[in-house]
Amino acid sequence: MKDLPTAAPHLALVAGEASGDLLAGLLLQGLRARWPTLSAVGIGGPQMLQQGFEAWWPNSKLAISGYAQVLRHYREISGIRRQLKARLLAAPPDVFIGVDAPDFNLDLEADLKAQGVKTVHFVCPSIWAWRPKRVEKIRRSADHVLCLFPFEPALLAQHGIAASYVGHPLANVIPMQADQVAARLALGLAQDAQVVALLPGSRKAELSYIAPRFLAAAALLAQARPGLRFVLPAAPGLMDEVQALVRAAGLQAQVRVTAGQSHLALAACDVTLIASGTATLEAALFKRPMVIAYNMHWLSWRIMAPKQIQPWVGLPNILCRDFVVPELLQDAATPQALADAVLQWLDATAEQIQVLKEKFTALHLELQRDTCRLAADAIEKVLQA
Repeated sequence: MKDLPTAAPHLALVAGEASGDLLAGLLLQGLRARWPTLSAVGIGGPQMLQQGFEAWWPNSKLAISGYAQVLRHYREISGIRRQLKARLLAAPPDVFIGVDAPDFNLDLEADLKAQGVKTVHFVCPSIWAWRPKRVEKIRRSADHVLCLFPFEPALLAQHGIAASYVGHPLANVIPMQADQVAARLALGLAQDAQVVALLPGSRKAELSYIAPRFLAAAALLAQARPGLRFVLPAAPGLMDEVQALVRAAGLQAQVRVTAGQSHLALAACDVTLIASGTATLEAALFKRPMVIAYNMHWLSWRIMAPKQIQPWVGLPNILCRDFVVPELLQDAATPQALADAVLQWLDATAEQIQVLKEKFTALHLELQRDTCRLAADAIEKVLQA
């Protein structure tokens, strides 16, 4: 057995887009509480950097969605993976932790594991929603999987994959009852206004395919409800593009663009128009009514749509096993349809809103665990194996 420096392990991590960076930052915070002098290198973003992470490449290099966009950037991404693999094999970490980004991380993990590097995958790929055959790759790639949802370890165990349910770290970060008054004060929004949060996603491709539809819907909503106000958190590095889109839509007076601050936006809003992804779970944890939408390159849609094995795409609906909030995908995500769906929530009765809040509160409680401790326990066992 290798003599492991468990007092100060050397870790390597790869996190892709903003949601992966957030999860990895919370994970590193918990791991550092157990091993204060640990070192961590790899690919990451600002949340990880705040925890002393050494980023060899920024996570923005991996923040690409859809098959068409991946093909366009394939050479650069595969080059980064080759270079990263070579560096990690030249100076192996005590454990490699791939945080989400399964298309990038699982292949890398398989190569590292084959060379004796211990591997952990944080966030079970959604084999219960689409691409179920990916479970074979998970078995080849990961010594252990850290699962965000309670039903996943048993599913993986059926395929001989070791896994632990660690809860969702966001369930501990987001308060059970958000302070809407304070959030509106922080964002300069009137307390008596109806507010819609626009969250079109954090990737450039999402900005291209989704943000124009959201802003066109916002224009229709502003016509229908002149007093309505909007807040749009812009991902790091995309502020100029977002502001240009808002100006092009003629919505400078109605839409407040913020640098990040998506949690403040969700706390402040009455309803959110939101791109499918981790942000929808955040919105559910904030107990906010939402309209989930997505649009991508037509070729990516043609490839991905047949691989879906559940009727739902949005995480709140998947976890509640019901269409508790509407989903408008691809051609169905027209500005008029999006605006109409948002108006339905704005006109909903107090009883309808309360029913939704109770469902999301139950979900919040189910996902609330001591994630950092449970994740550190699992990683420590992998280190000692």
